[in-house]
Amino acid sequence: MDDIDRQLVSRLVRDGREPYADLARAVGLSLSATKRRVDRLVDEGAIRGFTAVVDPVVMGWALSASVELFTTGTVPFERMRRDLDAMPEVVSASTVSGGADAMLRVVASDAGHLERVISRLRDLPYVQQTNTVLLLSSLLSRPTPLTTDGPR
Repeated sequence: MDDIDRQLVSRLVRDGREPYADLARAVGLSLSATKRRVDRLVDEGAIRGFTAVVDPVVMGWALSASVELFTTGTVPFERMRRDLDAMPEVVSASTVSGGADAMLRVVASDAGHLERVISRLRDLPYVQQTNTVLLLSSLLSRPTPLTTDGPR
């Protein structure tokens, strides 16, 4: 990745719908050279896709929680990913160091819905326990920082 690639990615993170003509003008390339670079960044996996960013509250998901999963023994990574992927309320999941085995971010429409989601998580055969923290206000949320001053 060179500086032009970083500039393109940074602009697309801010607005994935920015027209190629505007991107080209911003980075000083022709329209076709810009499109080729963006296509290459997609092909190489630097850009994994383009998506709409929605406000969960506006979409009816008023509650957000952080849920720690504690498992019994070693759980195959793919099995856990498949089980969590089947639950639309789980919007992100990561394996973690420390006491818990995984950390989830879960959204729900209300407290009863959140309780049902936690119950479904606890019903997974390898889940020993959960620890849930209700998230109150978002102080900061942004995409991965990508600037022209980033890693090289």
